[in-house]
This record gives sequence, C-alpha cells and structure tokens, in this order.
Amino acid sequence: MNRDHPPLDGLHPLLAGRFSPSKFDPSGAVDDHAVALLLEAARWAPSAGNSQPWAYVTARPGEVDHARVAAHLARSSARWALDAGLLVVTLAHRYVDDSGLLYSEFADYDLGQSVAHLTLQAQAMGLAAHQFRAFDLEKLTAELRPGPGWEIVTMIAVGRPAEPPAAGRARRSVADLRSAPWAPSR
Repeated sequence: MNRDHPPLDGLHPLLAGRFSPSKFDPSGAVDDHAVALLLEAARWAPSAGNSQPWAYVTARPGEVDHARVAAHLARSSARWALDAGLLVVTLAHRYVDDSGLLYSEFADYDLGQSVAHLTLQAQAMGLAAHQFRAFDLEKLTAELRPGPGWEIVTMIAVGRPAEPPAAGRARRSVADLRSAPWAPSR
C-alpha cells in the first residue's frame, strides 16, 4: 500500500475525498429526502442488459426495521454502525426463483456499481458510507426473508462522519493496478 502519493490532479473531489468512517455522529439523522436521493443515485447505475439486479432495505434509528437489522450486526460492526443515521442492507437478484436458474451472472458486479453510485451521492450530500459484511448473514436472511432468487450481500452504514479521514489513507498505486496478478507471457 502506498501512503506517499496524493491523488492525481484532476481526480474529481468526490472520489478523492471519499472515505469509510469508523465513527459516525449519532446526531446526524438521514431524512426521507436524503434516503430518496441515495436510492435515486443507486437506481441510475449501469447493469448488464439493464437488468438492475439490486434491491435495498433501508433502516433508520427508531424505525422497526432498524431494530430488526441491528440485532444481527457483529459486535465489531455494532460498535460504530449503530451511530450511523441509516443502515442499508444490499440484495442481489442472482436467480430467477428458488430453482437455481440464473437470473444474472453479473448480479453482484451490478449491485457493486449501484452501491458505488449511492456512495458517491452520499459524499456529494456531505454524508459518508461505510460498506461492511460483519453481520450474521443466515440470521439476517431469516429475519428479512428476501423473495425467491434474491440474496443479501452486504450492508452499508450511512451518516455524518464523526471525524475526518485519517491522514495518509493507504491505497494501492496505479502501477500496482497495472501489474497483472497472472503469470507473465513467455
């Protein structure tokens, strides 16, 4: 990981400033309009064949779904995610139904694109998003009972960060991105 090189000049500030906070301001509520904007941004993501194989369960503190979702967080996530103004469960439409017939082989990739759109919209609104997978997937699935062919993938905590990003955030260099993880040709 390279901590020495700042982003290249010209990188959009939303991208350069994005970070995943480990602390949220518990007073930073996410109102109805903000939730609608986040989901609107997610809706406009590209997807294979325009299949849009994603769905979200949103839950704010004080709402019934928040308690249902929060109950399944790992202790490591609960320490910081419960202070966020919004918890979001992400789902991918992987199969047509329970038969195992594939709906979209790109469902997880497309969901990731949708989450990236939501994340950048949050950044544009002065919010931050922290994606995570530290929760009991089996119990959360039993709790939310997604429809046939839908599977829970991750969660996102969204809210006002309680502290600025750490200095010298570690990112792989562009040269590392270009160095192939496969064997060089002979």
